Amino acid sequence: MRNRYILLLVIVMNVFVASAQQFHGGVTGGIAGTQVAGDTYSGYNKAGIFLGGYVNIDVGEKSALQMELTYFQKGSRENPTEKNGYVSYILRVNYIEMPVLYQYKAGKFIIEGGPSAGFLLSHYEEVNQDVISETPDYNNPARITLQINLGFRYFVSDKFGVGLRTNNSMLNIFSRNQTGDVRRIFDYGRYYDALVLSVFYQIK
Repeated sequence: MRNRYILLLVIVMNVFVASAQQFHGGVTGGIAGTQVAGDTYSGYNKAGIFLGGYVNIDVGEKSALQMELTYFQKGSRENPTEKNGYVSYILRVNYIEMPVLYQYKAGKFIIEGGPSAGFLLSHYEEVNQDVISETPDYNNPARITLQINLGFRYFVSDKFGVGLRTNNSMLNIFSRNQTGDVRRIFDYGRYYDALVLSVFYQIK
């Protein structure tokens, strides 16, 4: 099933690129600071990789639509300290994400926002250095997630730029509810939050 998701996303991206020669395209990569809202371990303490490609097309003098296909590492981390009773926790999750963004251009600045769908590739969870094995009673991370993205880009040169983006889940990221869950607009549960600092290079 996982391979089918990846294949579908690659096909959609290829069709998107091939359907019109006036599309622009490029590559992007960076680092994300992530947390899980509701797990009581506050703070963007889990670092992860953000890497992928994008295509976009102008839909007006100052507007564009952009589609991306990215590999995104998320999760949560709590390091043992005297204050927390020397509790340690780590959640590592790897997703393929496909954002569809509206962009508003203001000179070299681009303001962007839109939804993204995430497809789980793998996960790892550890509490006090004990690995949590997946069993029928295991509370699995969501196989498919829905996020909202907001951020901006800045062109340092004609082809090279930097970006900053927030990426926040809108639906519960676990298969069942648990102690500490919070409410967020559509649902009650736990949610990925990420701050992404990236660079990009526009090939065309």
